[in-house]
Amino acid sequence: QVQLVESGGGLVQAGGSLRLSCAASGRSFNSLSTGWFRQAPGKEREFVSAIPWSGDRTYYADSVRGRFTITRDNAKNTVYLQMSNLKPEDTAVYYCAADTTWSLYFYTRDDKYEYWGQGTQVSVSS
Repeated sequence: QVQLVESGGGLVQAGGSLRLSCAASGRSFNSLSTGWFRQAPGKEREFVSAIPWSGDRTYYADSVRGRFTITRDNAKNTVYLQMSNLKPEDTAVYYCAADTTWSLYFYTRDDKYEYWGQGTQVSVSS
């Protein structure tokens, strides 16, 4: 089993920054591919960013590309999402997800990730 715990959410003004962290335990972090998803009130959960276990590439939704950066620190079993130039439309609960598999065709699909964190709220005021 893998446990994921997110932290770093909060309230920030538009244009501000936050860094989300997702700490993993229960399995070798080096074998996990990870992603970030978010869900705004009344909307479906959507893909934000992903990084495979190799860490050699990163992937972003169009809505966040250029503003968000995903990184991972295998020594700390942690994946990060640095969010800059935040907009009110970024307001959502952000979830960390992980899986032992990776596919270039499916990494944006939430049903392809087996493990999930509890979520952390990000609120951006205008």
